[in-house]
Amino acid sequence: MNSLIGPIGSSPLPLQPADSNPVAIAKSDFSKVIQSTIDQAVTAEHIGNRAITELQSGDAKNLHEVMISVEKADISLKMLVQFRNKALQAYEEIMRMQI
Repeated sequence: MNSLIGPIGSSPLPLQPADSNPVAIAKSDFSKVIQSTIDQAVTAEHIGNRAITELQSGDAKNLHEVMISVEKADISLKMLVQFRNKALQAYEEIMRMQI
């Protein structure tokens, strides 16, 4: 009996999508993670800059909210730099591997 066909009278098993290669899936997921991280850091920076501008113009209601926005932007940037450093370390380690 053919292993692709289920019980008698049922249709064959559905085909897997063309892009079911684990490497391709991991590649797209990794690029999504990187893009998301960069987008979040950029958004936090814009919010922090806007908060500073509002503080300078006198439109900011609370100083602590401005400081929180600036600290979020700073932490996002530090995280992005560490993310880059770890990716660079991994790349360098792969390049040092002997084949």
